[in-house]
Order: sequence, then C-alpha cells, then structure tokens
Amino acid sequence: MALSIKDQSINIEPIEVKISYLKLQNQQGPALSNVIKTPNDSGYQGSRLAINDSNTTGKFLHQHFSLTQFEFKTTPDLLQHLTQAFNQGESIFVLNAPLATLKQINIWAQNKDILLFNISEFSDLLRNTECLTTFLHTAPSYAMKTDALAQWLLYRRLTKVLLISGKKPVDIAIATSFKRSAKRYGLKIIAEKHWSFDTDLRRSAQQEVPLFTQTSKEYDVIYVADHTKDFAQYIPFNTYLPRPVVGSAGLEALSWHRVIEQWGAAQLQTRFNKLTARYMNEIDFGGYLAIRSIAQAVHKTHSTSAKIIENYLRSTDFELAAYKGRKLSFRSWNGQLRMPMALVHPQGLVSQSPQAGFLHPRTDLDTLGFDKKESQCKLH
Repeated sequence: MALSIKDQSINIEPIEVKISYLKLQNQQGPALSNVIKTPNDSGYQGSRLAINDSNTTGKFLHQHFSLTQFEFKTTPDLLQHLTQAFNQGESIFVLNAPLATLKQINIWAQNKDILLFNISEFSDLLRNTECLTTFLHTAPSYAMKTDALAQWLLYRRLTKVLLISGKKPVDIAIATSFKRSAKRYGLKIIAEKHWSFDTDLRRSAQQEVPLFTQTSKEYDVIYVADHTKDFAQYIPFNTYLPRPVVGSAGLEALSWHRVIEQWGAAQLQTRFNKLTARYMNEIDFGGYLAIRSIAQAVHKTHSTSAKIIENYLRSTDFELAAYKGRKLSFRSWNGQLRMPMALVHPQGLVSQSPQAGFLHPRTDLDTLGFDKKESQCKLH
C-alpha cells in the first residue's frame, strides 16, 4: 500500500541549520556630508528576512534555519570568535567585513570544512588577483557595477567621459575599475580629475562644481567615483556642461534598490519594509542572497555539511531565483555570484544590465565583471 505524502514526511530526518552573521563595526572618519546615511543594521536585516523565507519552505521539508548575530570592534576579536565557533561545531558564516579582515579570515580558513560568504565588500582585488579561495561573494564587484554602466553608456552612445574621483583609496579603486570598463567597451575618457576640496558643498556647490568640471574637450557624460558620497550628490545639475552624471550619483549600478518592483520584487520589498520599517539596500540584499543560497543548497542536498553545501553551490546544478528576472549562479573561478545589475536613479529604475546585444558564449551575465579568461583566480 502506497504511503500518503503525510505518511512519507514522517520518515524525513529533521535538519537544523545554524548560521552566524559576523560584522566588523565600521571605523569611518567624519564625512563631509551627512545627507546620506546607511543603516547600521544593513546586511543583518536582509539575512533575517531570508531566514524567515527559508523557514517557510523548510517546514515542509523538516528543515529549520536559525541566525545568530555578532558584532566586533576589531579584526582579532572577530577572528577569535570565529575560531571558537568553528571549534564548537559551527561551519556556516555570513561576513559583513572589509577587505583586510576578509583576507585574514581567508588565511585562517584554509583546509577547514567551512562555508563563508562575503555580503558587503565590492573590491575587485578579491575577484581578480587576491582571490579568497574559501569565500563565496554575494556582493557584486566594482567591475560588475562599472561594466553595467559602461554597457549602458555605449548603448546610448555616450562615449566621451569626464572621470571624477575622490581621494580615498576606495574611490581610486572604483575609478580604476571604470577605466577597465571604459577600455573594455570602447569608451574614451577625455579628462580625469580628482576631488580634493574639503569645503561644505551644501553652501558652495553652485560656485565650485562648474569651475571644477570645465575641460578643454567636450564630454557626453560624467562618471563620479565617491564611495561615501561626500561630494558626488552635488555634481548633477551643477556641471559646466549640462550633461548626465553616472557612478556614485545620478545613475547608479546597484544589485538592489527600493524602486525594483518587477519579477515579484514588490512582494519582497513589502515583506522587508514590514519587518524593518525601512527600505532594503544592496548590503541587505547581499545578506538575503547568502542565506537563500544556503537554504536552496540544503533543500536540494538534504545535508548540513559545509563541504557538501559548498560543492553544490559551486556546481552547474545550482540556480537561485532572486527577483532579478534571471536565475543566479556562482562563478567557478572566483566564487562571485552572477547577477544582473539595476541601473537606477533615486526615484526610478532606468534599465538593467547586461544590455541587449552584449553576447557571451556561456551567459551574458559574464559580460559583467571578471570573466574566466581575464581573472587570475582559478578556484575550481
């Protein structure tokens, strides 16, 4: 006599999946502008929503996911906790930490049965030269962001670019990434300028910016590299030539933004807003993607082994539906999650890259960021 679905479910062994969310608190200096602030709980709240969504499905499979949050002031403190947790049997960790910390964790994690996710660090170094062999990246790289914008600029025939960058190392890294994208897609940087003023632009933008953006050659568009947005938001509508602004202001390339509503995203936005009373940002989305990737792997493999889960995530069998209109997967050579990038301004979605017509022998998603042939990472 055949068993009913209810009878069969009795024989399913319950699975408990414990996930730790580890964050290194930001040690940022004073900003020149206080207009834009990132919520301190960015990343964790997206992870928390993903736990809720995963348990909705998991209860039918006798799988339960739990999330514990920890914050640290120093990298040694984080590493000490990580060591203790691993020794006590934990093996799945979501990291919201900067480049230097992730590099140290990667060294510590070698030859350990452990699964690590980077949800917040966009550095190209981690996907190209200083490869983190023990990490999967749900945060997009700067290269993915700049490639997404470069494709759109070429599509719109805005090929002559004035490049403006801040003086911080991260700003220089973003500018370097855009130079790579400009070369890749045939854009011409007609001039490059570095913003070094320490003035309060809330009072002087109308006088400072037109003079600063004056050039000997005409440009079609301005690309701004200003990670903390100290000055970027004062560039649009104040330029010497009336031209569109992209990059850190104007039109941005983001993995997530509150204006995304297609492909079921409106429902995700509503659930997040109900949970947190604020909008989801791309750090939240990085956390959401990490947890949902873990849950998807557990659903398919029925295992809590970090190694089995990781092998599945890195395989060609893994596909994640994530409100982007495309199935997402991890690149085998550098652990980066492939994904479309939303091109948005503060109040609306303009486009999504890859743009139509940008072809690739494997998937057009690999036209964004470091492809296998150009990346020095060879993880698998």
